[in-house]
Amino acid sequence: MEENRDRVIGELRQLEAFANIPEAEIRVTRMGGLTNLVYRADAPGESVVVRIPGEGTEEYIDRKVEAHNAEAAWRAGISPKVLMVTPDSGVMITETIPNVTTMTPAGFAEIPGAAERAGKAMAQLHGSGQRFDFHFELFAMIEDYLGVLGKRDTTLPEGYHETVKAAEPVKAALAAHPVHLAPCHCDPLSENFLDDGAKMWMVDWEYSGMNDPLWDVGDLAVEAELSPEGEAELLQGYFGRDATDFEMGRFVIYKAMCDLLWTLWGLIQHSDGNTAEDFWAYSTGRFDRCRALINSREFSTHVANVAKG
Repeated sequence: MEENRDRVIGELRQLEAFANIPEAEIRVTRMGGLTNLVYRADAPGESVVVRIPGEGTEEYIDRKVEAHNAEAAWRAGISPKVLMVTPDSGVMITETIPNVTTMTPAGFAEIPGAAERAGKAMAQLHGSGQRFDFHFELFAMIEDYLGVLGKRDTTLPEGYHETVKAAEPVKAALAAHPVHLAPCHCDPLSENFLDDGAKMWMVDWEYSGMNDPLWDVGDLAVEAELSPEGEAELLQGYFGRDATDFEMGRFVIYKAMCDLLWTLWGLIQHSDGNTAEDFWAYSTGRFDRCRALINSREFSTHVANVAKG
């Protein structure tokens, strides 16, 4: 921790507010993060979050795009202000949002109104008119991640390629009726939502880009392990009404497709030797869930509803 503290202090010195604060008065606390080192730094009258990228992440994350999108998300009113960013190194310092709870699947299940507030936050982002750099192309990203893994000695879960092939009708259905793209988070882990009880905030814009907005909604339902009642609350918060068959179809499709994509992401973490989690178990678990949904009786109905428009 001492070495990392020195790094954090060094980055803080680039901010005018921290330039002359004695080091002894700066408290550095490690926060969560699967691929990065994230710290909260507190000093008299000051509080910020310092994010230091994990090793190897530059291979699949464009830090200049992330910086642009993080600032756009702040302008949309749903993310903390970016105080400093160094695109070359990927270090980012943001304001701290006071009195928030970092969400977890348990939090979404137990905190009244959390899913609804998350839906409203995503609707605010998607309808903000902000323009994110990068176009989040689901099937292109699958190919890109497969390319990264192809350079490494990594085994895919049995049946992965067959499941990608089985998803081809999904690709055709989505292409039949393209929707207006919106600025999307694209990686809505529960932990990327901060709840102050009245409003939900969003952080971590590494994978963000212009995308079908229902990707965010479907992915959060998976990441937060929402019950059917929780999904209904999320969708009500997002739309302010019941979802149409076309919207519900895209929601369910993306529940499956996010697992298909993040299976590969998890395998990249596994091959990188990331010990923040058992990424092999993470990947195979996600893949099994994806395959089960794709093979379910109702999935083909949702795909057909999307194809009809």
